[in-house]
Amino acid sequence: MLKNIPPILGPDLLGILRAMGHGDEIAIVDANYPADSAGPVLVRLDGISATDILDAVLTLMPLDDFVDEAAICMQVVGNPDQREPIMDEFDAIIARHEPAMKLASLERFAFYERVSKGYAIVQSGERRLYGNVLLKKGVIRPKG
Repeated sequence: MLKNIPPILGPDLLGILRAMGHGDEIAIVDANYPADSAGPVLVRLDGISATDILDAVLTLMPLDDFVDEAAICMQVVGNPDQREPIMDEFDAIIARHEPAMKLASLERFAFYERVSKGYAIVQSGERRLYGNVLLKKGVIRPKG
């Protein structure tokens, strides 16, 4: 155990978060997502919700403020303007950690394509539909 690090972030995921550079992307996906065949390194956190994982990851990882969209969810198929309750939860978590950021969205297959080119995937045990979010890593600015 380490101080100030959420305990759900195990050594594999901590190593990935540390190794990622500015602009690299990591996806947190639900239990239905085809993560094993998606391509990037996969870390499984079965039994843990996507919202808990997002909150833990954003405790450590800054989002990219050089781009318009640093946190992106998957749009509802057939109704891209529909907001599922989990998307509102993602938005609230993002706002708590990165007040200037908003949750954007991508069409399902565009989301799959973007995730396949990312740095890593964290598969959650999330059972709510559309419990998927892609994060672009930012920089830590010096204080002072």
